[in-house]
Amino acid sequence: MKKYLLLTILFLVISPITTVFGNVTGGEELTPLARAHAHNDYEHDRPLLDALDHGFTSVEADVWLVDGKLLVAHDFEDINPDRTLESLYLEPLRNHVKANGGTVQPGYEHDFILWIDIKSDGEATYRAIHEQLRKYQNILTRFLPSGVKPGSVSVYISGNRPRDYMENQVVRYAAYDGRMSDLGQGDSHEFIPVISDNWTKHFTWKGEGEMPLDEREKLDYIVSTAHANGQEIRFWATPDSDTPAREALWKVLLEAGVDLLNSDDLAGLQKFLLENDSNPSVPVTPW
Repeated sequence: MKKYLLLTILFLVISPITTVFGNVTGGEELTPLARAHAHNDYEHDRPLLDALDHGFTSVEADVWLVDGKLLVAHDFEDINPDRTLESLYLEPLRNHVKANGGTVQPGYEHDFILWIDIKSDGEATYRAIHEQLRKYQNILTRFLPSGVKPGSVSVYISGNRPRDYMENQVVRYAAYDGRMSDLGQGDSHEFIPVISDNWTKHFTWKGEGEMPLDEREKLDYIVSTAHANGQEIRFWATPDSDTPAREALWKVLLEAGVDLLNSDDLAGLQKFLLENDSNPSVPVTPW
């Protein structure tokens, strides 16, 4: 019996320990991807967790206010009372920050972005979001009269955004997601840290053939104007099927300095960034 016990102890000491937590699987740590944004993240089998396991540092959740609860779903008919903003995102994010010594992704020194896309009435839903975020303020970037206090998680409010209400808040736990109409308008990046918009509303090129020169110049202008004001750039509605056109468009976005690449294909975007981004864990425009 003692012989078998000794062999067991030796096996445990000598054998490598395999960990499965967050973005660590099979004993190998994944590379945090500063440009990886999980669009419609909640539609994956494991909201937030699947994105983290692919190194993503930005996720998006559509939210409805129903009977006082903040529920996560793309369409109203898909609402499930058990799928709340708190249970799918806020609580797990706090747990990761606690477990990783202050960061969502282990060893990643930059903030993690949680986009909350408001689908129901803007002001009423945002008020409920604000009250819920208050409970998690110790992990959040806070916007105070004295300035921005960076946190482990930065929240961006998208969708039905109550701009006037947010601008008049003395204390916020979230920033405002701008649109192309906000580009170059002189807004503080502390209120609008990002300009995001529908790619197809501003460009005709979808990755096939050469990008028209005037459209490439337009893209460069958008990126340089936003970055000059300390703002990030993101586009949605870009091709997302695994095709050469998608890769060609992603390469142009990467070359142009677009801050976040938008995808529902977690493995596909992870592979692309690891192969094509020379500094995959470094944000283009950090706080």
